[in-house]
Amino acid sequence: MGLIQNILAVIVVLGLLITFHEFGHFWVARRCGVRVLRFSVGFGKPIWSRVDRHGTEFVVAAIPLGGYVKMLDEREAPVPEEQLDQAFNRKTVWQRIAIVAAGPLANFLLAIVAYWALFVAGTTAVAPVIGSVEPGSPAERGGLTAGQEIVAVRGEAVRGWDEINLKLVAAIGVSGELRVDARADATAEPREFRLPVENWLVRQDPPQPLPSLGVTPWRPPFPAVLGQLMPGEAADAAGLQAGDEILTVDGTPVDDWMHFVDIVRASPGEALTLEVARNGGRLSLAITPGRNELEEGVTIGYIGAGVAAVEWPEESLREIRYGPIAAVGEAVSRTGEMTLLTLDAIRKMLVGLISPSNLSGPITIAQISGDSARAGLESFVSFLAYLSISLGVLNLLPIPVLDGGHLLYYFMELVRGRPVSEQAQAIGLRIGLALVGTLMLMAIYFDLMRLW
Repeated sequence: MGLIQNILAVIVVLGLLITFHEFGHFWVARRCGVRVLRFSVGFGKPIWSRVDRHGTEFVVAAIPLGGYVKMLDEREAPVPEEQLDQAFNRKTVWQRIAIVAAGPLANFLLAIVAYWALFVAGTTAVAPVIGSVEPGSPAERGGLTAGQEIVAVRGEAVRGWDEINLKLVAAIGVSGELRVDARADATAEPREFRLPVENWLVRQDPPQPLPSLGVTPWRPPFPAVLGQLMPGEAADAAGLQAGDEILTVDGTPVDDWMHFVDIVRASPGEALTLEVARNGGRLSLAITPGRNELEEGVTIGYIGAGVAAVEWPEESLREIRYGPIAAVGEAVSRTGEMTLLTLDAIRKMLVGLISPSNLSGPITIAQISGDSARAGLESFVSFLAYLSISLGVLNLLPIPVLDGGHLLYYFMELVRGRPVSEQAQAIGLRIGLALVGTLMLMAIYFDLMRLW
């Protein structure tokens, strides 16, 4: 079931992103008087098609990993003389720039619309209250203590842990001090804390800002009550049910969910006896945790069960909601922030501060799409917006074969007063294909390594 959900979720995500991107090219091309021959979502054999009154063929193809808008162009095929004014290559350089740039811009617009919808509907963030601070960590040496609420990172206000993580990830490579503002409670004045760091998160795979800082978020107590069970795994086979509370393991009282997790992880392949509370009664069940070998070669136990949801106290939640007008500015600001963060991540990867193993390919995108869809509409829309921004940024990189490579040629044409030669463009195309192909192979390789 999880695999099917992942596949359906990634088809929806990529379908939306590709359709918006290609529609940007299509819409501006039509406005510039260019005849569009085909609008395709996907590659390969068409599984659906229709032709409109303008003669444009709309296609949905079998491989949903891209798309294209094919326009009338003398460089690709002979054009009848009466249609020369509709050929892409006959348009002014500014019109060609507008047509090419419209695809990535459509992705940024989609992100703005997605964030706008989230801000108008309202989102809920958990107040970033520190649960514990690891001794000797940057947080402890900088003076942060349990119970404080973080209100700003590097001088920028934050309202939840997601925003804190973004600010901390944006600081990758920093040496010296990280400024964090925190307050003792909701009524206290914030204080400034300077946390000592050295080569912050450099080449960490994946970056783990909060553990690296030495901060564990506060959470309400989680009793050892089972939520979802995975069919066929140890918990299901032992007869456990959702709603069961684990009281003891081999006679040892269980304090909370994390205590139970620690016991299970330490007992791979070992028979355990559980005392369980169910429907007002008690029963004893035998269970043998499965074995799960981690990348470091360590083997841990697992039973295929999750904890039941726990209600958060109202005072620990922050509702983020804006009116329709104010939400526009917030959505534009968030899109700009995520765009700059993506560009900075690319720069840091090029200079070696971020490991290339953080590249994600179609397998990881499918997994995250499925996870975000299962987590709820808010999570799914946020992921859609972020991926749309990433697609827009990627396509604007000045690499031949991408939109950014074409824009580079057109801006060179503006400066030189004549187009870049066909020979130079052909060489650039081969280089671009090699670069993009290498990146795709690397991303797929790292996808497979994560699975193993």
